[in-house]
Amino acid sequence: MLTHLNHFIPLNEVDPKIHRRGRPLKLKAIKVKTGYWRPGTDWVREVVDAVEDVIQDGDIVTVSEKAISTALGLMIDESKVEPGRIAKFLASFWMRRIWGGPLGKITKLRGHTLERLRKYPLSEGSAHKQVALKYAGILQSLRHYSEGGIDASNLPYSYVSLPLKEPQRFAKKLKEAFDIGGWRVEVLIVDGDTSYSWGNLHLAPRSVPVKGLTHLGGFLTFVIGRMLGFKSRSTPISFIGGAINPDWCLTLANVAHRVRGYGAGRTVWDMAETLGVGLSEVSWGMLDLVDHFPIVILRKLHRRAPG
Repeated sequence: MLTHLNHFIPLNEVDPKIHRRGRPLKLKAIKVKTGYWRPGTDWVREVVDAVEDVIQDGDIVTVSEKAISTALGLMIDESKVEPGRIAKFLASFWMRRIWGGPLGKITKLRGHTLERLRKYPLSEGSAHKQVALKYAGILQSLRHYSEGGIDASNLPYSYVSLPLKEPQRFAKKLKEAFDIGGWRVEVLIVDGDTSYSWGNLHLAPRSVPVKGLTHLGGFLTFVIGRMLGFKSRSTPISFIGGAINPDWCLTLANVAHRVRGYGAGRTVWDMAETLGVGLSEVSWGMLDLVDHFPIVILRKLHRRAPG
Protein backbone atom coordinates (compact mmCIF):
# COMPACT_ATOMS: atom_id res chain seq x y z
CA MET A 1 0.00 0.00 0.00
CA LEU A 2 1.27 3.48 -0.77
CA THR A 3 2.14 5.79 2.07
CA HIS A 4 -0.44 8.55 2.14
CA LEU A 5 -0.21 12.12 3.40
CA ASN A 6 -3.13 13.84 5.08
CA HIS A 7 -3.38 17.53 4.33
CA PHE A 8 -6.73 19.13 5.05
CA ILE A 9 -7.58 22.44 3.43
CA PRO A 10 -10.88 23.89 4.69
CA LEU A 11 -12.69 26.17 2.25
CA ASN A 12 -15.39 27.73 4.38
CA GLU A 13 -17.19 29.45 1.55
CA VAL A 14 -16.98 27.33 -1.57
CA ASP A 15 -19.88 29.16 -3.14
CA PRO A 16 -22.00 31.53 -1.06
CA LYS A 17 -24.81 31.30 -3.61
CA ILE A 18 -25.46 27.62 -2.91
CA HIS A 19 -28.85 27.18 -1.27
CA ARG A 20 -31.39 24.42 -0.95
CA ARG A 21 -35.11 24.84 -0.59
CA GLY A 22 -35.96 25.93 2.94
CA ARG A 23 -33.21 27.14 5.20
CA PRO A 24 -30.15 28.77 3.63
CA LEU A 25 -27.28 26.30 3.40
CA LYS A 26 -23.56 26.80 3.11
CA LEU A 27 -21.13 24.04 2.21
CA LYS A 28 -17.76 23.55 3.77
CA ALA A 29 -15.37 21.56 1.62
CA ILE A 30 -12.28 19.76 2.90
CA LYS A 31 -10.00 18.35 0.23
CA VAL A 32 -7.77 15.51 1.34
CA LYS A 33 -4.31 14.94 -0.06
CA THR A 34 -3.12 11.36 -0.56
CA GLY A 35 -0.37 9.62 -2.44
CA TYR A 36 -0.97 8.75 -6.08
CA TRP A 37 -3.19 5.67 -6.27
CA ARG A 38 -1.33 3.27 -8.50
CA PRO A 39 -2.98 0.04 -9.70
CA GLY A 40 -3.36 -2.35 -6.78
CA THR A 41 -3.96 0.35 -4.18
CA ASP A 42 -6.57 -0.59 -1.56
CA TRP A 43 -8.52 2.58 -2.27
CA VAL A 44 -11.24 1.91 0.33
CA ARG A 45 -8.62 1.59 3.07
CA GLU A 46 -6.87 4.69 1.74
CA VAL A 47 -10.06 6.75 1.94
CA VAL A 48 -11.01 5.58 5.43
CA ASP A 49 -7.49 6.08 6.81
CA ALA A 50 -7.20 9.52 5.21
CA VAL A 51 -10.45 10.95 6.57
CA GLU A 52 -11.00 9.15 9.89
CA ASP A 53 -9.67 12.05 11.98
CA VAL A 54 -11.75 14.72 10.28
CA ILE A 55 -15.12 13.33 9.17
CA GLN A 56 -18.29 13.96 11.13
CA ASP A 57 -21.69 12.31 11.08
CA GLY A 58 -23.73 13.77 8.23
CA ASP A 59 -20.73 14.47 5.99
CA ILE A 60 -20.71 13.57 2.30
CA VAL A 61 -17.48 11.83 1.32
CA THR A 62 -16.81 12.34 -2.38
CA VAL A 63 -14.21 10.36 -4.33
CA SER A 64 -12.89 10.79 -7.86
CA GLU A 65 -14.03 8.04 -10.21
CA LYS A 66 -10.76 8.37 -12.11
CA ALA A 67 -8.72 7.65 -8.98
CA ILE A 68 -10.81 4.56 -8.20
CA SER A 69 -10.49 3.25 -11.77
CA THR A 70 -6.72 3.69 -11.65
CA ALA A 71 -6.45 1.91 -8.29
CA LEU A 72 -8.50 -0.97 -9.70
CA GLY A 73 -6.27 -1.21 -12.77
CA LEU A 74 -9.09 -0.39 -15.19
CA MET A 75 -6.68 0.86 -17.83
CA ILE A 76 -5.72 0.28 -21.44
CA ASP A 77 -2.24 0.76 -22.91
CA GLU A 78 -3.04 2.51 -26.18
CA SER A 79 0.48 1.98 -27.51
CA LYS A 80 -0.53 -1.65 -28.07
CA VAL A 81 -3.77 -0.79 -29.91
CA GLU A 82 -4.03 -1.19 -33.68
CA PRO A 83 -6.47 1.43 -35.03
CA GLY A 84 -8.91 0.69 -37.83
CA ARG A 85 -10.08 2.91 -40.67
CA ILE A 86 -12.92 4.54 -38.74
CA ALA A 87 -10.60 5.41 -35.87
CA LYS A 88 -8.07 6.93 -38.28
CA PHE A 89 -10.83 8.96 -39.94
CA LEU A 90 -12.00 10.27 -36.58
CA ALA A 91 -8.47 11.26 -35.55
CA SER A 92 -7.61 12.97 -38.81
CA PHE A 93 -10.66 14.53 -40.44
CA TRP A 94 -13.25 14.58 -37.63
CA MET A 95 -11.02 15.88 -34.84
CA ARG A 96 -8.81 18.19 -36.87
CA ARG A 97 -11.26 19.58 -39.40
CA ILE A 98 -14.68 19.33 -37.73
CA TRP A 99 -13.95 19.79 -34.03
CA GLY A 100 -11.03 22.09 -34.82
CA GLY A 101 -13.30 24.05 -37.17
CA PRO A 102 -17.06 24.65 -37.32
CA LEU A 103 -18.18 22.29 -34.55
CA GLY A 104 -15.63 23.67 -32.13
CA LYS A 105 -16.77 27.21 -32.87
CA ILE A 106 -20.47 26.35 -32.60
CA THR A 107 -19.90 24.77 -29.20
CA LYS A 108 -17.83 27.78 -28.10
CA LEU A 109 -14.57 25.98 -27.41
CA ARG A 110 -11.68 28.15 -26.31
CA GLY A 111 -9.08 29.28 -28.81
CA HIS A 112 -6.23 27.21 -27.36
CA THR A 113 -8.49 24.13 -27.37
CA LEU A 114 -9.25 24.66 -31.06
CA GLU A 115 -5.54 24.96 -31.79
CA ARG A 116 -4.83 21.68 -30.02
CA LEU A 117 -7.63 19.93 -31.90
CA ARG A 118 -6.29 21.17 -35.23
CA LYS A 119 -3.00 19.51 -34.32
CA TYR A 120 -4.60 16.36 -32.91
CA PRO A 121 -1.92 13.62 -32.90
CA LEU A 122 -2.69 11.16 -35.69
CA SER A 123 -0.93 8.05 -34.36
CA GLU A 124 -1.81 8.34 -30.67
CA GLY A 125 -5.19 9.86 -31.52
CA SER A 126 -6.14 7.00 -33.84
CA ALA A 127 -5.33 4.45 -31.14
CA HIS A 128 -7.36 6.46 -28.63
CA LYS A 129 -10.36 6.60 -30.95
CA GLN A 130 -10.10 2.84 -31.50
CA VAL A 131 -10.34 2.31 -27.74
CA ALA A 132 -13.31 4.69 -27.60
CA LEU A 133 -15.07 2.81 -30.41
CA LYS A 134 -14.55 -0.52 -28.67
CA TYR A 135 -15.49 0.47 -25.13
CA ALA A 136 -17.88 3.39 -25.60
CA GLY A 137 -19.40 3.12 -29.08
CA ILE A 138 -19.61 5.39 -32.10
CA LEU A 139 -21.69 8.21 -30.55
CA GLN A 140 -19.27 8.63 -27.67
CA SER A 141 -16.31 8.39 -30.04
CA LEU A 142 -17.54 11.51 -31.81
CA ARG A 143 -16.68 13.55 -28.73
CA HIS A 144 -13.46 15.53 -28.68
CA TYR A 145 -12.48 14.31 -25.19
CA SER A 146 -13.58 11.99 -22.34
CA GLU A 147 -15.39 9.64 -24.70
CA GLY A 148 -17.77 7.66 -22.51
CA GLY A 149 -15.67 8.42 -19.45
CA ILE A 150 -12.39 7.24 -21.01
CA ASP A 151 -9.66 9.54 -19.70
CA ALA A 152 -5.94 9.97 -20.36
CA SER A 153 -5.12 12.73 -17.88
CA ASN A 154 -3.09 11.94 -14.75
CA LEU A 155 -1.94 8.63 -16.20
CA PRO A 156 1.55 7.73 -17.46
CA TYR A 157 2.79 6.88 -20.93
CA SER A 158 -0.04 5.81 -23.26
CA TYR A 159 -2.46 4.57 -20.61
CA VAL A 160 -6.09 5.62 -20.40
CA SER A 161 -8.57 4.77 -17.68
CA LEU A 162 -11.96 3.18 -18.25
CA PRO A 163 -15.08 4.21 -16.32
CA LEU A 164 -16.49 2.06 -13.53
CA LYS A 165 -19.03 -0.42 -14.90
CA GLU A 166 -21.01 -0.63 -11.67
CA PRO A 167 -20.18 2.54 -9.75
CA GLN A 168 -22.96 1.97 -7.22
CA ARG A 169 -21.22 -1.24 -6.12
CA PHE A 170 -18.04 0.67 -5.28
CA ALA A 171 -19.91 3.50 -3.56
CA LYS A 172 -21.74 0.91 -1.46
CA LYS A 173 -18.46 -0.81 -0.59
CA LEU A 174 -17.03 2.44 0.75
CA LYS A 175 -20.26 3.24 2.60
CA GLU A 176 -20.15 -0.17 4.30
CA ALA A 177 -16.56 0.47 5.42
CA PHE A 178 -17.67 3.70 7.07
CA ASP A 179 -20.69 1.96 8.62
CA ILE A 180 -18.40 -0.66 10.17
CA GLY A 181 -16.31 2.14 11.66
CA GLY A 182 -19.40 3.74 13.16
CA TRP A 183 -19.51 6.79 10.88
CA ARG A 184 -22.87 7.89 9.51
CA VAL A 185 -21.87 9.50 6.24
CA GLU A 186 -23.02 9.55 2.63
CA VAL A 187 -20.83 8.63 -0.33
CA LEU A 188 -20.65 10.28 -3.74
CA ILE A 189 -18.45 9.19 -6.65
CA VAL A 190 -17.73 12.06 -9.06
CA ASP A 191 -16.59 12.35 -12.67
CA GLY A 192 -15.25 15.70 -13.84
CA ASP A 193 -16.97 15.29 -17.21
CA THR A 194 -19.79 17.78 -17.71
CA SER A 195 -23.52 17.35 -17.36
CA TYR A 196 -25.88 20.06 -18.64
CA SER A 197 -29.11 21.26 -17.05
CA TRP A 198 -32.07 23.33 -18.16
CA GLY A 199 -34.67 23.57 -15.44
CA ASN A 200 -35.54 20.03 -14.38
CA LEU A 201 -33.87 18.52 -17.47
CA HIS A 202 -30.45 17.13 -16.61
CA LEU A 203 -28.36 15.67 -19.45
CA ALA A 204 -25.50 13.41 -18.38
CA PRO A 205 -22.53 12.65 -20.68
CA ARG A 206 -23.13 8.91 -20.25
CA SER A 207 -25.51 6.55 -18.53
CA VAL A 208 -25.12 6.79 -14.75
CA PRO A 209 -27.21 5.21 -11.95
CA VAL A 210 -28.38 8.54 -10.54
CA LYS A 211 -32.12 9.19 -10.73
CA GLY A 212 -33.11 12.26 -12.70
CA LEU A 213 -30.12 12.30 -15.03
CA THR A 214 -30.94 11.62 -18.70
CA HIS A 215 -28.46 10.13 -21.14
CA LEU A 216 -28.57 11.12 -24.83
CA GLY A 217 -25.05 10.07 -25.71
CA GLY A 218 -21.99 12.09 -24.82
CA PHE A 219 -21.67 13.79 -28.19
CA LEU A 220 -25.27 15.01 -28.31
CA THR A 221 -25.24 16.04 -24.66
CA PHE A 222 -22.15 18.19 -25.16
CA VAL A 223 -23.32 19.80 -28.40
CA ILE A 224 -26.84 20.55 -27.14
CA GLY A 225 -25.65 21.78 -23.76
CA ARG A 226 -22.97 24.07 -25.19
CA MET A 227 -25.00 25.44 -28.09
CA LEU A 228 -28.03 26.27 -25.96
CA GLY A 229 -26.07 27.57 -23.00
CA PHE A 230 -27.35 25.04 -20.47
CA LYS A 231 -25.97 25.10 -16.93
CA SER A 232 -22.81 22.98 -16.77
CA ARG A 233 -21.70 20.95 -13.76
CA SER A 234 -19.56 17.91 -13.03
CA THR A 235 -21.30 14.54 -13.09
CA PRO A 236 -22.34 12.47 -10.06
CA ILE A 237 -21.64 8.83 -10.93
CA SER A 238 -23.17 7.18 -7.87
CA PHE A 239 -24.68 8.37 -4.59
CA ILE A 240 -25.25 6.14 -1.55
CA GLY A 241 -27.01 7.48 1.51
CA GLY A 242 -30.69 7.98 0.79
CA ALA A 243 -32.91 9.91 -1.60
CA ILE A 244 -31.40 13.01 -3.17
CA ASN A 245 -32.64 15.67 -5.57
CA PRO A 246 -30.75 15.37 -8.89
CA ASP A 247 -30.09 19.11 -9.08
CA TRP A 248 -28.58 19.09 -5.60
CA CYS A 249 -26.56 15.98 -6.43
CA LEU A 250 -25.11 17.78 -9.48
CA THR A 251 -24.25 20.78 -7.33
CA LEU A 252 -22.43 18.60 -4.81
CA ALA A 253 -20.49 16.87 -7.58
CA ASN A 254 -19.54 20.19 -9.12
CA VAL A 255 -18.31 21.70 -5.85
CA ALA A 256 -16.27 18.58 -5.07
CA HIS A 257 -14.64 18.52 -8.49
CA ARG A 258 -13.87 22.24 -8.46
CA VAL A 259 -12.28 22.05 -5.01
CA ARG A 260 -10.34 18.87 -5.84
CA GLY A 261 -8.41 20.42 -8.73
CA TYR A 262 -6.80 18.64 -11.66
CA GLY A 263 -3.66 16.97 -10.32
CA ALA A 264 -1.01 17.07 -13.03
CA GLY A 265 -3.39 18.73 -15.48
CA ARG A 266 -6.95 18.97 -16.69
CA THR A 267 -6.14 17.32 -20.02
CA VAL A 268 -3.34 15.14 -21.34
CA TRP A 269 -1.93 18.23 -23.07
CA ASP A 270 -1.96 20.22 -19.83
CA MET A 271 -0.33 17.32 -18.00
CA ALA A 272 2.48 17.04 -20.55
CA GLU A 273 3.08 20.81 -20.47
CA THR A 274 3.10 20.89 -16.66
CA LEU A 275 5.68 18.10 -16.48
CA GLY A 276 7.67 19.34 -19.48
CA VAL A 277 7.55 16.13 -21.52
CA GLY A 278 5.81 14.70 -24.58
CA LEU A 279 2.24 13.42 -24.55
CA SER A 280 3.31 9.81 -23.97
CA GLU A 281 6.42 10.48 -21.86
CA VAL A 282 4.83 11.05 -18.45
CA SER A 283 6.08 8.41 -15.99
CA TRP A 284 4.67 6.87 -12.82
CA GLY A 285 7.42 8.58 -10.85
CA MET A 286 6.46 12.00 -12.18
CA LEU A 287 2.87 11.48 -11.11
CA ASP A 288 4.01 10.37 -7.65
CA LEU A 289 5.53 13.83 -7.16
CA VAL A 290 2.32 15.70 -8.00
CA ASP A 291 -0.17 16.68 -5.31
CA HIS A 292 -3.34 14.57 -5.59
CA PHE A 293 -6.65 15.20 -3.83
CA PRO A 294 -8.94 12.30 -4.79
CA ILE A 295 -11.16 12.84 -1.72
CA VAL A 296 -13.28 15.87 -0.88
CA ILE A 297 -15.49 15.96 2.21
CA LEU A 298 -18.59 18.14 1.93
CA ARG A 299 -20.18 19.36 5.13
CA LYS A 300 -23.54 21.10 5.26
CA LEU A 301 -23.55 24.18 7.49
CA HIS A 302 -27.04 25.49 8.17
CA ARG A 303 -27.48 29.17 8.83
CA ARG A 304 -30.46 30.89 10.29
CA ALA A 305 -32.64 32.67 7.78
CA PRO A 306 -32.64 36.47 8.21
CA GLY A 307 -35.50 37.96 10.19
